[in-house]
Amino acid sequence: MRAALKQLITLWLSLLILGGLSFLLLSLPATRTWLWEHTGEEEFFAQVKGLTDLAGDQVRPRLDLAADATIQHVDVSPFGINTFLEQEAEPAKRAQAVEMAAAAGYHFLRQEFPWEDIEIHGKGDFEDRRHEPYRSAWEKYDQIVDLAEQNGMELIVRLSNPPGWTRTQGEGENNVDTFAPPDDVQDYADFVTAVAERYRGRVKYYQLWNEPNIYPEWGSAAIDPEAYAELLKAGATALRAADPDAVVILGALASTINLQPSDPPPGNSLNDLLFLQRLYDAGAAPYFDIVAVQGYGLYSGPTDRRMHPRVINISRHQFVRDLMVKNGDAAKPIWIAEMNWNAAPEDVEPRYGRVTLEQQARYLPLAYARVQRDWPWIGVAATWYLKRATDLWETNRQPEAYFRLLAPDFTPQPVYESMRAYTAGLR
Repeated sequence: MRAALKQLITLWLSLLILGGLSFLLLSLPATRTWLWEHTGEEEFFAQVKGLTDLAGDQVRPRLDLAADATIQHVDVSPFGINTFLEQEAEPAKRAQAVEMAAAAGYHFLRQEFPWEDIEIHGKGDFEDRRHEPYRSAWEKYDQIVDLAEQNGMELIVRLSNPPGWTRTQGEGENNVDTFAPPDDVQDYADFVTAVAERYRGRVKYYQLWNEPNIYPEWGSAAIDPEAYAELLKAGATALRAADPDAVVILGALASTINLQPSDPPPGNSLNDLLFLQRLYDAGAAPYFDIVAVQGYGLYSGPTDRRMHPRVINISRHQFVRDLMVKNGDAAKPIWIAEMNWNAAPEDVEPRYGRVTLEQQARYLPLAYARVQRDWPWIGVAATWYLKRATDLWETNRQPEAYFRLLAPDFTPQPVYESMRAYTAGLR
């Protein structure tokens, strides 16, 4: 009995010493740097947890990323930024926003041309009669196209957000159907035709819809990859007929692990990987040239290399790439539609994670460096976002306000300055 107790104490002391040595080893500056570079975590215990996650990755099947494949639409500037230029009431402010985006080194403007703001009152009606004097609904968007050209930039035009007249139910209670698809996909195809014919030779890249796998972008209806495939087919066919040089971008897939496509809103959503596979199964592959995904860092930094299908981080798009390769689409690229970290203050809900302004300014250039260095299948990565026209989000203490690079009054945030310095160094 005494001998067994002695052995137990010896084992306990050995484990204690081993644990202490391990703790000391993990605490070394070089080790901490390595852990940051692989987990994207800066806090010590989060790094240790990340190390166990990395170990767990080794037992999962390897991804086939086909990094050596010849990939289209990647010989472009990676620097894109999301804008809300249509919300600026004054043309001078639109011009200032575009000029400041260009000054920060951005080449692509990802800008929505909301269907409800262009074909407002009825099919084929492109006059804006919401306020006097009446004017062409195209006027604002013509200026946006002009501004991009004047600043040597290119547009990624997102075509979504249909007007109420396209749906028999109109706008549902609590606006649950504000973004829902039209009853007749031909109405969407005709709108796509009108936009493409107007800007043929001036706009090349069009994203057809946005986040069709989650609420609110698919309204209160059940998420339906096959229905989106029909919308995509109609839109892409119309776009290519109107402008054979146009490039079709898939509606950006929201990263989600949810499996509740038929739940009441806002719960109706479907895992992005399952959604994409069902698109392939529905025969959608010929109708898009680029797969778009959301690339938020959320709760870890840009160096996070952990890969788990139920974890959303900066590296998640590699699962999408693997799925594309398995479906024979290795030649197509991924473009990141939205990417950034949220610098929400302490009194704001950290719905999208929380970083400091200093971390946000440091993380975003590091993310672009990784896109350029590690992921040859990515073309454009578009920062979310330049600015909003008003401070309504901030006034309501919404975390969406704190992705911005510029305040509504154009005051640069630290992340704007860090991106300007980063791109200037590359130039």
